[in-house]
Amino acid sequence: MTIADLFRKGNRRRQAEGLYAALVARARAPVFFVSLGVSDTPDGRFDVLALHAFLALEGLRGRGDLAEALVAALFRGFEDALRDQGAGDIGMVKSLKKIADAFYGRLKAYGEAADEAAFAAALTRNLYRGEAGHEGQARALARYAACARARIAAREPGSPLDFGPKPE
Repeated sequence: MTIADLFRKGNRRRQAEGLYAALVARARAPVFFVSLGVSDTPDGRFDVLALHAFLALEGLRGRGDLAEALVAALFRGFEDALRDQGAGDIGMVKSLKKIADAFYGRLKAYGEAADEAAFAAALTRNLYRGEAGHEGQARALARYAACARARIAAREPGSPLDFGPKPE
């Protein structure tokens, strides 16, 4: 490994930390919990973060190094959250495996959604745990995700992550 490799790795980590901060900031927006009815619980906050991580990772296709660094930042954040909740070293591996399964399951479900209706159905299953009565909110989130995807895809490499306007 050369000095240049170390600088590139450090730069990727800084970029990933910046992307992670943008994800967390957007995922904590009250609109998701107040207007769109996502449960304001650790599970609900995880689900909103996973949705935004999906959008960001999709926009990073072809940038495997930065996508990997972003996933590493996400899992450092998950580990920190578990520690804040009192998890010890013994239960950490089991908890992180459960989180990883849920996270990658959501990425798969969102990635397989062929259109806005399928995306809304995936959101209903994941964000709303299949509860009836959230179909309109899921459709609003699917429209938001479609706009965010387009905006992220059009961004210049290295520019700040911008999901666009918050959903209504």
